Amino acid sequence: MHRLPRRSVSAILRHGGARYRNSAALISCASTHCGSVGETDGKVRWHSVLVPGKCNPTNSTTQFNLKNGMYFGNRYESTAAASDAPPAETYEYQAEVSRLMDLIVNSLYSNKEVFLRELISNASDALDKLRFLSVTQPELLKGGGDLDIRIQTDKDNGIINIIDSGIGMTRQELIDCLGTIAQSGTSKFLKALKDSKDAGSDTNLIGQFGVGFYSAFLVADRIVVSTKSPKSDKQYVWQGEVNASSYTIQEETDPEKLIPRGTRITLYLKRDDKGFAHPERIEKLVKNYSQFVSFPIYTWKEKGFTKEVEVDEDPAESKTDEQDEKTEKKKKTKTVVEKYWDWDLTNETQPIWLRNPKEVNTEDYNEFYKKTFNEYLDPLASSHFTTEGEVEFRSILYVPAVPPMGKDDIVNPKTKNIRLYVKRVFISDDFDGELFPRYLSFVKGVVDSNDLPLNVSREILQESRIVRIMRKRLVRKAFDMILGISMSENREDYEKFWENFGKHLKLGCIEDRENHKRIAPLLRFFSSQSEDVMISLDEYLENMKPEQKDIYYVASDSVTSASNTPFLEKLLEKDLEVLYLVDPIDEVAIQNLKSYKEKNFIDISKEDLDLGDKNEEKEKEIKQEYGQTCDWIKKRLGDKVASVQISNRLSSSPCVLVSGKFGWSANMERLMKAQTVGDTSSLEYMRGRRVFEINPEHPIIKNLNAASKTNPDDEDAIRAIDLLYNTALVSSGFTPENPAELGGKIYEMMSLALSGKWSTPAAEIQQPELQQHNPEILDAEVQHPGPQHNHPETVEAEVVEPVEAGSQK
Repeated sequence: MHRLPRRSVSAILRHGGARYRNSAALISCASTHCGSVGETDGKVRWHSVLVPGKCNPTNSTTQFNLKNGMYFGNRYESTAAASDAPPAETYEYQAEVSRLMDLIVNSLYSNKEVFLRELISNASDALDKLRFLSVTQPELLKGGGDLDIRIQTDKDNGIINIIDSGIGMTRQELIDCLGTIAQSGTSKFLKALKDSKDAGSDTNLIGQFGVGFYSAFLVADRIVVSTKSPKSDKQYVWQGEVNASSYTIQEETDPEKLIPRGTRITLYLKRDDKGFAHPERIEKLVKNYSQFVSFPIYTWKEKGFTKEVEVDEDPAESKTDEQDEKTEKKKKTKTVVEKYWDWDLTNETQPIWLRNPKEVNTEDYNEFYKKTFNEYLDPLASSHFTTEGEVEFRSILYVPAVPPMGKDDIVNPKTKNIRLYVKRVFISDDFDGELFPRYLSFVKGVVDSNDLPLNVSREILQESRIVRIMRKRLVRKAFDMILGISMSENREDYEKFWENFGKHLKLGCIEDRENHKRIAPLLRFFSSQSEDVMISLDEYLENMKPEQKDIYYVASDSVTSASNTPFLEKLLEKDLEVLYLVDPIDEVAIQNLKSYKEKNFIDISKEDLDLGDKNEEKEKEIKQEYGQTCDWIKKRLGDKVASVQISNRLSSSPCVLVSGKFGWSANMERLMKAQTVGDTSSLEYMRGRRVFEINPEHPIIKNLNAASKTNPDDEDAIRAIDLLYNTALVSSGFTPENPAELGGKIYEMMSLALSGKWSTPAAEIQQPELQQHNPEILDAEVQHPGPQHNHPETVEAEVVEPVEAGSQK
């Protein structure tokens, strides 16, 4: 079945059906798809748009369905045999050249400055081809000078010249490579090498997409390419403009513009991009993108040297000198800077990562680190390695001595710490976790590979199995490097590392479950037996009791707060070490680890704490004794607590408030409330269950036990329960629901305890008056002292009998 050309259908829809009543026949004969023109029988045969068959054009009618945008002819059944059906035809895709060029210039590259990288890469490929071919054809090198790349700029006129002494191009190669978009001479060359029996090792060519050259139109209005191939006697000039869909090629006839061999690319920059023509800008781009290209790159720049020049003497000074004839006259000079223009070598041709690690010393690694990443301190550690197998790449990784200034990269997934090179050409340092996870974003280094899958612009890594394998190996090497710091004889090195980057590793416990076994040995915490020096989990395991089954920890906001928490009392008595998690991220990190070397992490502030010393008979007796008290307290507290239980973790405190086994701890609840958003209503279920544990050995609990049996409605006893609960909230790390109410109760208890403790008793003030006027009252007060006379030493008063005046006794 044939299809109408889109242009024909459009014409039909535009002009209507009146003009094309017999258009089926006309279209079929005029169209290139019609195969019946020129048949021997001279009859006009045509095919329906919908069904192939015969038709008499004089009887045909046409119908147009404008609503559906379709053209319908009459349908006729075919009378021809199946073997007479027209053969299927194949057509090539066609691209609108101007539109394709627009996509390359405006959409393919995200950064304009990569144009220089692409052009230098093409020049490097041309030099590589010449060097490779000259092995068998040494005559190609004659008269062409050294193999190098030179960049000359004219900042006043906005012109950049990039000259290489490579293989150059013939006229036909100009048409094939620059006249055909996405036609790569490098790709053809590599294919020829692959097909050749004499193909040697990888020639390390860079450009294989065939669009790198057109990146020059990002900054240039017009490009002139003058090239001379040693295979041709003539030099040709290619010219193209940014908005044109055509180009010109002509022979170079100007003797001053002839070159012995190679290619000269001249860019006439756009008005807004003339800043690229500054020599300093060019030098910076070369050092950033093409510093390690295997051929020397020279830039044309202004230089200067100092010299001494004579200065004309002042007439007044010369007269003074004439008076003293004996004094030896010296010519006065001054230092001036003489400026001139010359070629300057810009790049280093031998990257450090391609050298044998045995030949590179620590000073070389440190110097490369400081120069590449603009650092001023030596790194804590470095790792230079080569990976072979499924993925081949070379890399040098560093651990910085200090964290980044100004911002914390732990919250910024995009860092510029890993510089990716493909065949020694810089590709990018802007990654979003493709090569390193976020928690290792502090690691700096370079990675150079020959077979990374890049997109056409060579700026973005494509997701692939190769990238995943590379990421795994880089992460593994980074952990080996950090582990080396932790095992160093100088303990201060790892203390410095932990202070700067410890939070990153804790974040790794949350984000990277696959590497828990590598992260856990690197963690450090304070503990109940080491409050000044952090210990590792391995050191904790070495100090464990033989009967201890778990790793105990408590989370708090400081070491001081953690060391004074009531949850520790029984564990300290048993000499069990407890880790102090004092960093906000610690508790979440440990909960994600869950265990270490088959030892589970246990939060001692959660319910159902098992210390391995249960005595079932004694617990049964205590529960029978205090069961009524627990119910009484639960009835008073109501929904504030889930239950009231006998505690096995207290020794000196009367009570404690513990969290549910699967809910938030007090520390976690405090952190969640302190979040920026602060809305925990949706997570209320996480903090719902609290258990009130009482210590049956404490005098307060014993008195309340007696009150629950003799006078459960006593106001003082009920007030004591409320005060115990609120005090337990504070001592356990929770926030009281009503701090003002708690403060009022504490003040009330203080008033009762301190009433009259240091004040002067009123009886002593009124004693002389009482002795004179009412001695009976004094006698009664002495025999029945009130609370205000409750002194450590009781003073007895002498009672004097009243007598009549003048009487003798």
